[in-house]
Amino acid sequence: MSEELRVTATPEGLLFTVHVQPRASRSEICGPKEGELRLRLTSPPVEDAANKQCVELIAKTLGVAKSKVSIKSGAKSRHKVVKVEGVDQDALLSLLKIQ
Repeated sequence: MSEELRVTATPEGLLFTVHVQPRASRSEICGPKEGELRLRLTSPPVEDAANKQCVELIAKTLGVAKSKVSIKSGAKSRHKVVKVEGVDQDALLSLLKIQ
């Protein structure tokens, strides 16, 4: 089974699901697993710290402003739906190093 990130293109931007592991030893993008992008974050899941770091890591990796990345749903969950504006799907997959 090939691991592939499921991305949905909408008029507002690209939507995809991330699975966040808070309190990791370092922040990194681990790649896709079961259709979700796996992220490890050093922030704890309190007071929105992990959500902010999730947005910052994705924005920095894609080279877009943090205002272009938002969490559409799952703010209190490890499974989040993220929206990215201003990036096409091919650029998203290549910048996140997903084939």
